[in-house]
Amino acid sequence: MRVAVPVAEERLCMHFGHCETFSVFNVEDGKIVGSEKLTPPPHEPGVIPKFLNENNVDVILAGGMGQKAVQFFDQFGIKVVIGAPSIEPEEAVKQYMDGTLETGSNVCDH
Repeated sequence: MRVAVPVAEERLCMHFGHCETFSVFNVEDGKIVGSEKLTPPPHEPGVIPKFLNENNVDVILAGGMGQKAVQFFDQFGIKVVIGAPSIEPEEAVKQYMDGTLETGSNVCDH
């Protein structure tokens, strides 16, 4: 499984479209076994979901995301987790994998 986390200033970026990079973690048997940083293309409707799909991402953890973006991710079969806190990306993935990631409301208003 590959889990993407939008990152700004070394923390989960609250809006995926405004991130500096994506940290993508390879997960096997519930454990992180590798990671890489990807520089996203310019934020345009549908571009980032396509980009992450091309990089074999299965799940995206985000603080906020517009409904149209969620629909694009759904089209690619990428699971969207919204309301994730602004924590270190690796910690977010660890919490997600062990079922302790506390999510709140969608911080995106579009």
